[in-house]
Amino acid sequence: MSVRSGSSVTASQSESTAPGSADVLGAFAESVASAIGGQAEVAHGTAKVRVSPDAWKEALTVARDDLGLVFLSWLSAVDWSNEVAVGDGHDEPVEERYEVLCAISDLTDGNLVVISTDVEHGAPSIDSVTDVYAGTNWHEREAAEMFGIDFVGHPDLIKLYLPDAFEGHPLRKSYPLLSREVKPWPGKVDVEDMPENGAQPSTENPGT
Repeated sequence: MSVRSGSSVTASQSESTAPGSADVLGAFAESVASAIGGQAEVAHGTAKVRVSPDAWKEALTVARDDLGLVFLSWLSAVDWSNEVAVGDGHDEPVEERYEVLCAISDLTDGNLVVISTDVEHGAPSIDSVTDVYAGTNWHEREAAEMFGIDFVGHPDLIKLYLPDAFEGHPLRKSYPLLSREVKPWPGKVDVEDMPENGAQPSTENPGT
């Protein structure tokens, strides 16, 4: 996928709507997507742009150099898996993959966008962007440790939290958590309806 560079973008391009509105966020997401070659969306009040995995590193480089999105907030991942060791599974089957996400912003107007890409579930691997955003060093190590994602080109992809002898990746949905084997995850809970208006609470003594 080719990546197109562009000029600096801002969430205030649409002057007819209030800052932070869905229209403004949508315009901002579209501007970023046009510049880096991705697909824009707005979810949970946040601008988001999806790119293909082969464009991941170049897209973030363009976002930093051409769009002024120089501040990294975080990088992490989501395990989209149908195999769930703990709790309830998905209501409908999902396309199994790992979604890698990176939140970046400027230092002037507070414009923030989440850039995401999907990597294969069987053998997750993606280019490291530590030479684009130095702050991703620890974030990539954490994602590698917890999800088993290989960040190719990372200078020192060693464990961050767990002992070297530890086996498995605790944030994978297929990973069995001992704490939940001792105390099962409650899952979905049935909640009783509130009493109708005018209904009187029971005065019966439960001990009789």
